[in-house]
Amino acid sequence: MPETLHGVSVHFVPADGPVLDSERAATDLIGSLWGTDVEMVVVPAQCVGDDFFRLRTGVAGAIAQKFVNYRKQLVIIGDISRHVEASTALRDFVFESNRRKDLWFLADEAELHARLRNA
Repeated sequence: MPETLHGVSVHFVPADGPVLDSERAATDLIGSLWGTDVEMVVVPAQCVGDDFFRLRTGVAGAIAQKFVNYRKQLVIIGDISRHVEASTALRDFVFESNRRKDLWFLADEAELHARLRNA
């Protein structure tokens, strides 16, 4: 069930939760939250499929758009450095995403708390 962090209703996907690797997986995750007041969904980086981090596959865009359509903020939390080091395009995507509100890539929960406190 959701937690409230700094006035935001947040759902944390467990580390052993479903893998977010397709638009269908995003729809299933969002659907599982139907009827709740969840505004933000936090997904551990290890629960995100590798194709998400290969921008040419279109998976990241499709998943991000699904969350936008359902008015849920998506936060990928954890170490994605190996993916970012392998792709300048992904590095730029992460940078731009973190400047906005719909999709954030954060290192840990402490960074999430800091971002929400300062929002």
